[in-house]
Amino acid sequence: MAKEKGRKLIAQNKKARHDYLIIDTYEAGLVLTGTEVKSLRQGRASLVDGFVQLDQHEAWLHNVHVPEYSQGTWTNHSARRKRKLLLHREEIAKLESKSQETGHTIVPLALYFKDGRAKIEIALAKGKKEYDKRQTLREKQDRRETERAISAVRRKQRA
Repeated sequence: MAKEKGRKLIAQNKKARHDYLIIDTYEAGLVLTGTEVKSLRQGRASLVDGFVQLDQHEAWLHNVHVPEYSQGTWTNHSARRKRKLLLHREEIAKLESKSQETGHTIVPLALYFKDGRAKIEIALAKGKKEYDKRQTLREKQDRRETERAISAVRRKQRA
């Protein structure tokens, strides 16, 4: 069987980038059952309500929805079970100390296959206030408008 190369995105949590200020990102492996891997290979997963919890120097992924595998039998997994994350001891210690600070949390950003192995990108994040979200949207809109104006001027210069 040929080995997969590169990165194949399965699911992304776009809302997390809107709701949180991303401080630091980490790549972690996942402990999965066979039917979960098969379901992920079909490109089916949702990270919307997901979060990471640290207890007893282990990282656990909660509320990530991986639907049951359609051809699975009694060996099928439960869709929202908690899954263990594979991180280095130093990374877990760093996340533990940082997540104790007020307003900090650990959220999943993306779920993907990297060289045939399921990986998840998690982020240490701080919740944004409503006015911060509006400010971010305003800056994004202003950037788009300036890019449009610059490209319009360049088009006129070429013509």
